[in-house]
Amino acid sequence: MNLEYLEAEFYTMATTGKNLAQSGFALNGTGASGDTTGGNEVMFIDAEHQNIAVNIASDEQQHVLLLRQALGSAAVAKPAINLTALGLGFGSQQEFLTLARAFEDTGVTAYAGAAPLISSKQYLAVAARILATEAEHSGNIRLQAVQLEVDGGKIGALDSLDIPPTDGVYFSVTYQGGLVETRTPQQVLAIVYHGTGLKAGRFFPNGVNGNIASS
Repeated sequence: MNLEYLEAEFYTMATTGKNLAQSGFALNGTGASGDTTGGNEVMFIDAEHQNIAVNIASDEQQHVLLLRQALGSAAVAKPAINLTALGLGFGSQQEFLTLARAFEDTGVTAYAGAAPLISSKQYLAVAARILATEAEHSGNIRLQAVQLEVDGGKIGALDSLDIPPTDGVYFSVTYQGGLVETRTPQQVLAIVYHGTGLKAGRFFPNGVNGNIASS
């Protein structure tokens, strides 16, 4: 839920110049709520690339709505989010693709890693469909990155497991079985906090909400 808030805020801000709250989304729930800071509308190079970003923003917004509905009273509030924690993402389409690629690869590994922890077949089925959507996003963003030469180079902890796209290397999969990597919730938090053994940092300056909040 926390990661979906982050992705939805990123794409909504990049495509509209507004955050989720300003766009009319309900963000209340358990835990401490907080404002989203940083970011601006991105100047895309053409309508096609902009429309792709708009489509992804809509998907991420729907994920937030879907998870909030599924969790009901257990849904966590959106915590404080700093969209410019890495100092990039909104200055150009190249910056946008750099951060979007890292977010999408992280999202895929997060859902893949969480699958064994979901006991309900009903919830697992929904999570699998969200994972498939995130994988489509990742594939599209990675191809854009290669085509526009926004490729190569790891973004610190964001790429501790992922394989950045380059000419000839289009997918973030291992060569043993052709599988994506998986991340535990703590590994995901280590990415967004930028370090292990932390309870807050970087994209979530006051931490996240829920039972698992330490990296």
